Amino acid sequence: MIDTIDQQLIGALMDDSRLSLKALAGITGLSSPSVGERLRRLEERGVLTHYTVDIDPKHFGYLLQAIVRIRPLPGQLQEVERQIQAIPEFTECDKVTGEDCFIARLHVRTMDHLDSLLDRLNVYAETNTAIVKKTPVKRRLPPLTD
Repeated sequence: MIDTIDQQLIGALMDDSRLSLKALAGITGLSSPSVGERLRRLEERGVLTHYTVDIDPKHFGYLLQAIVRIRPLPGQLQEVERQIQAIPEFTECDKVTGEDCFIARLHVRTMDHLDSLLDRLNVYAETNTAIVKKTPVKRRLPPLTD
């Protein structure tokens, strides 16, 4: 079970995954060794799976972001999934129910770049693309308590 201290630790790490044990101890009121032990248990239980860095793709020339709905042609589901996994500009992809089988997030440098990547998929699937104008809600956790 996750208690309030675990929730504090997770919340603090979501804000800044580089916080030291000392800083986390200050937030929770525990000692650094106690914080380290709690983090180890959260990792062992699979609650904490990664410590990560958030990077802005624009600094690497990826000026456009698109959401792509993908509907494989008959018999092409596995090939479409392989193609999506092989194209590194796809930064997220969910396999979903409904008319489309995949909804993916794609980062590209230009519209021509977008077209060239979608052309690789269009042999195997129909796509519907929307350019992201703004992200009012960044990826976040759902509430950790009831």
